[in-house]
Amino acid sequence: MRIGELSERTGTPRRLLRYYEEQGLLVPGRSPNGYRDYAEGCVDRVLQIRGLLEAGLPTRIIKQILPCIDDPRAIHVSDATAATIAVLERERDRMADRMACLSRSHEAISQYLEAVRRTRQPGVVRPTKPYEAAVPASGAA
Repeated sequence: MRIGELSERTGTPRRLLRYYEEQGLLVPGRSPNGYRDYAEGCVDRVLQIRGLLEAGLPTRIIKQILPCIDDPRAIHVSDATAATIAVLERERDRMADRMACLSRSHEAISQYLEAVRRTRQPGVVRPTKPYEAAVPASGAA
């Protein structure tokens, strides 16, 4: 597929896809006319890259761990330095904290929605501003 299709399918701007290529995170083939030709697997690769970037990992670390994500049985650690390991441990712990926070937020929102649905009365329009009173749906006060 061409870069425009990959961009559309992943929601990633073309400029970022080119950046991923410059960083060695994404390796497209080339068609005879020189256009980039991305394999189907690049869709998942881009989504992985974006997820890792959103988690706060720098591209140099992402480049090291992408092979492990693609094939966990073929993990190679020959170039993992103590600093790299420390960064990964910090990021793993930060992700765990963020997941716990997201889980608590998810639960709070779920409880709020449940309470709202329980107290909602049919035929009553709820106020959209804190100072408005609820009125019957018919408009009569």
